[in-house]
Amino acid sequence: MTYPSKNFDPRAGIPAIYVNDNFGRWREDQHAILARALAPTAPGRPVAELLRPAVDDYCVVKPKHSGFFATPLDTLLSYLRARTLILTGIGTELCVLFPANDAYMRDYHLIVPSDCVTSIDPHEGSHALERMSDLLRADVRPSTECRSI
Repeated sequence: MTYPSKNFDPRAGIPAIYVNDNFGRWREDQHAILARALAPTAPGRPVAELLRPAVDDYCVVKPKHSGFFATPLDTLLSYLRARTLILTGIGTELCVLFPANDAYMRDYHLIVPSDCVTSIDPHEGSHALERMSDLLRADVRPSTECRSI
């Protein structure tokens, strides 16, 4: 559930929450994860640079596919009084679909812009977007068509 707040109009008041996998590194926090992603030899460094959290963004480290599993995300969303979630990210069929399912079960309105998610297998990603639209009532239109929340 990540979106770079610097790409949104700050007047919109949309807080960004970065939810990142710990990949089994149980002693790492969000700072260590970001440092690893920004290392000079990191293969995804250019993307990590573009998506680097701003100082006022929130970060949650997850141990599994859903950001709701064994994390403080529920508490944070309650604190922020969130009712609508905009989910973006890598791994549409896992790391976007699973938290979308968990969010739906918690009665959140879901927006999953189809051009703000990606999958290794495009067919699986498309199928996941269809499931989110059909079963979870998620708005999966491209970001350019999602002007109001």
